[in-house]
Parts: sequence; structure tokens; C-alpha cells
Amino acid sequence: MTSIPEREKLSVIVLTRNEEDIVARCLESVKWADEIIVIDDNSTDSTVEIARRYTDKVIAHPLNGNFSEQRNLGSDRASGDWILQMDADECVTDGLREKVSEILRSGSAISAFRFKRLNNFCGKFLTSGGEGLHRPLRLFRKGKARFSGGRISEELKVDGPTGEIDAVMEHYNFPDIHHYVATQDFYSGMEARALYEKAGLLPEKKLRKELIFGPVKLFFKIYVKRGAYRDGLHGLVFAMLSAWRRFLIYAKYWEDNQEKYK
Repeated sequence: MTSIPEREKLSVIVLTRNEEDIVARCLESVKWADEIIVIDDNSTDSTVEIARRYTDKVIAHPLNGNFSEQRNLGSDRASGDWILQMDADECVTDGLREKVSEILRSGSAISAFRFKRLNNFCGKFLTSGGEGLHRPLRLFRKGKARFSGGRISEELKVDGPTGEIDAVMEHYNFPDIHHYVATQDFYSGMEARALYEKAGLLPEKKLRKELIFGPVKLFFKIYVKRGAYRDGLHGLVFAMLSAWRRFLIYAKYWEDNQEKYK
């Protein structure tokens, strides 16, 4: 009698901080997983209480600007054969769940998989302007991948081949403009500091160029070259805000270092 291969296990890691309005939607989309681990950055709202309805594995750990450390902490605590890394504003669709379940049933020699992620801006999923190009590496075999990079731009370093899943994760990152502005006000400061750590003090001429022309070039790239105009007014507003975000990063870089430019 031929034995049926045992299905491999999945651990889902979710990073949170004050996500009481959205964390249930995220956790509801992965409640089929074998294990859910929440790494919480000292939330002061009811995020932890809500998360505990779905898992008893809620770990309090301060972010301190290091997303790689948060994600790796979750991976280290995971007991599954495979790990899916998520943020609280993301949701696994039925299609992605089915594809991941097939990998768990059949196994794979691939070490990590990327999949398409669609960003939702003010109630609409953006498909143009480069938004449909987001294909993060988030599903990987335990022990075969590690995040590095620290601030903002964490990167998954994979030991072995990577593949792609033909399915979508939904990303409800910007429900309204207020949320977009508040989020970018927070992250732009971190990115400004990361820029200084990487590039040091920029020549004043280069900084002026980035402040004046950088946002204009980015708007043209998103709205015209990548076709964000196809998303109507949503695309126009998003492209303008993206240009403002770029300006904000360099403005905060200048603010942090303005004494050096005198």
C-alpha cells in the first residue's frame, strides 16, 4: 500500500503596531495556516487583544527602525516547514491560499516564492504606474532565507532557487489620504536617516537637484511612462503624492543635516 506524503506545515508571521482597525482582516485571511505568529511593536490600542483571538503566539518586540530584525525574529520562532511573512494591512486571497496549499501538499525544491501584490489606494486597487509590478519574496522554506537591510528596505537573502506563484496578495496600505500622509511622514524620516547612513553628506548641488527635479521626474515616470493615468483620478493623486513623498525624504535629509550646509 502506497503511503500518502505528509502535508508540510505553514507558519505565518505578521508584523503589527496599532492596527486595531485592520488586523482582524489580515488574520482572518490566514486562519487556515498551521501557525500564526504576531510580532507586535508595542501597540497601545487593542491590536494585541484582537490578535490573541487568532493565536496565542503574540510577541512584543520594539521595532527600533529595523524591519529585518522583526521578520527574522518571527522566522526564528516559527515551527512550520514554510514561512509566509506579512504586514497587518495585507490579505491572502483565495487564489493565493490555494496555490500555497498546493505547495504544502506536493512539496517543492524551490527555496522561496514571489507573488503579485496589488496596492489599494483610497478604495481602488492600482494596476498602472508600476503598482502592478510589486512581486515581493515573502514565502520561503524555513532555514533557507533571511532578511537583511535593517531600515525600510529589508531584503530577503535566499539560499537556493526562487520561483513565482501566479496569484495575488491584497495590500490595503493607503485607505485614505490622511493615512498616506501620516504614514509617509513617519517613514520619510527613517528613509532620510538611511540615506545619510548609505551616502553620507550629499554635495549641496546634488541635494538641490534632488529637491527640485527628483519629484518632477518621479511624477513623470509614474504618471506618464508607467501609465498611472489609466487609473483615473486615483492614479493622478497617487502619482502627485509619490512625488511629494520623494521631496519629503530629501527635505528631512536636509533638515537633519542643515548645520553642515552653512
